[in-house]
Amino acid sequence: MSTDADGGGDGDRTPPAGVEFVHEDDGRVTARHVESGVASFGDTEVEALRQLADALDSHFGEGEEIDDPEAYLAEQGIDVEIGSDGPPPWLE
Repeated sequence: MSTDADGGGDGDRTPPAGVEFVHEDDGRVTARHVESGVASFGDTEVEALRQLADALDSHFGEGEEIDDPEAYLAEQGIDVEIGSDGPPPWLE
């Protein structure tokens, strides 16, 4: 894993102020908002930034509220198996 604070990973682009990129060994790129520590990833820096924007919206309370998290996950094709510890806190 390597950190690319000057944006050299996808050409000569400079990341937005306060964002750093981490190029993972598996080829994915992690974008991290330095001030809050919120991070997300994608296959490219651009995709990682898009995902980071959504994560920051959620972190700062500006995301869309999901009325029925289990139904939403099912619609997205995400199969959630609840373990013996019960559901994760965000599904309660």
